[in-house]
Formats: sequence, structure tokens, C-alpha cells
Amino acid sequence: QKQLVESGGGSVQPGGSLRLSCVAVGFTYNMYTLSWYRQGSGEERELVAAINGAGNVKQYGDSVKGRFTISRDNAKNTMYLQMNNLKPEDAAMYYCKAQSPWGSEQYWGQGTQVTVSS
Repeated sequence: QKQLVESGGGSVQPGGSLRLSCVAVGFTYNMYTLSWYRQGSGEERELVAAINGAGNVKQYGDSVKGRFTISRDNAKNTMYLQMNNLKPEDAAMYYCKAQSPWGSEQYWGQGTQVTVSS
């Protein structure tokens, strides 16, 4: 019943931009820590960005600092990842994750594919 649904992936040239969205269905995640992960072909899944419930504390992986921006709109039960100046190494499946404040409940989206090529 509870699920996360990602959208906004696609194919862009290097230097292009995409905006990913993740909406919660079946629950309200205003108190949850939210994050974006990615996994490229043959790679380990890695943290891209994270944001706390209030939206005032954010963290980013070193490789995306200055290019990606995480945000959330709790009224819409949605979080976003604005990706600018995309590089070929950014190509991956991107997943959103919601972690409950009590730590025992977490949800993953199905993923959205990002391709960066010339």
C-alpha cells in the first residue's frame, strides 16, 4: 500500500539538466528523512543527496556538490532532485528512499533511469 514513485528520468547530453521527482503514495512522509541514491551499471549503490524532515539540513555526495540540489515540498508529499551540468559519470538508475524517524520503517522507489551521452 505504501510506495514511492519516481519520475523525471531521461536521456540528456553532457551539460544538460534534469529534475527528478519522488512522491509518496499511501502515507505522509513529512517526518521522514528522504534521500536519493544511484546505481550505475556494475557499480555499488551510492548516496547522492539527503534531506531531513524539516528540509533545512541537506547533504550531498562529493561528486555532485555544486551541481545537484535536493528539496522537498511536504504539502505535496514530494521531494525533488535538480541535476545541472550532468556528466557521463552521472548516468545511473536513481532511487528515492524514505526513512522513518523511528528507524525501523523504510521505503524505496522503483527507480528512474538517467542517461548522459553525446
